Amino acid sequence: MDKTLQEVQRRLIALGYNLGPAGADGYPGRFTTAAVTQFQKDKGLAIQFPGTIGPKTLAALSGSENVKPVELPWIAEARKLLGLHEVKDAKKLDKALRLDTSEIAWCGAFVGMCVATALPSEPMIANQLGSRNWLKFGHTIGSPQIGAVAVFWRGGKDGWQGHVGFVVGHDKTHLHILGGNQSDKVSVARVAKDRLLGYRWPTSYPLPTGTLAMTTINASITTNEA
Repeated sequence: MDKTLQEVQRRLIALGYNLGPAGADGYPGRFTTAAVTQFQKDKGLAIQFPGTIGPKTLAALSGSENVKPVELPWIAEARKLLGLHEVKDAKKLDKALRLDTSEIAWCGAFVGMCVATALPSEPMIANQLGSRNWLKFGHTIGSPQIGAVAVFWRGGKDGWQGHVGFVVGHDKTHLHILGGNQSDKVSVARVAKDRLLGYRWPTSYPLPTGTLAMTTINASITTNEA
């Protein structure tokens, strides 16, 4: 692991760039290259080989405003379970969430566990299994931000079913959601923006600022998280 690269990745994440499911792991990859390239373009840096990290890029990152030193704590918790499947990894997943994931829609329980573990003083909602109940959580925010809790309708906008997960990026038509019960596992998937009911943010953590840059991601589209 390259600690300098890991710090670069952390700064890019804090600025809203998509580093993919691995996040700030200190290893190079296509998500890191794409994020560095986009950052260089956004800053107007004249780089002979876009995507490479040299003195100009490091200086620009060091001088960037609103840079947080580490990944959001609840996203870090969520990534610990990334890839776990409700059947193949039932024992480990059920232990983490303290329920039988084969019997219920567990996306809300996943969000609740991550937030409660990372932010023990955060007021939590009742009935976390009800996805739409997460519209009562924390503060409302008006635009996508890394770490925001995104609440979606499922089945029908006027119905009672829903889905909930964490924003880790977005493109023109879809949000990139790190969530549970997506193809029966913890994954990063694309969820259509026209299904969104609202974004929420923890009351015990500073509100985000700035605009989240659009990125591309190699992830499947999820349409029904039952």
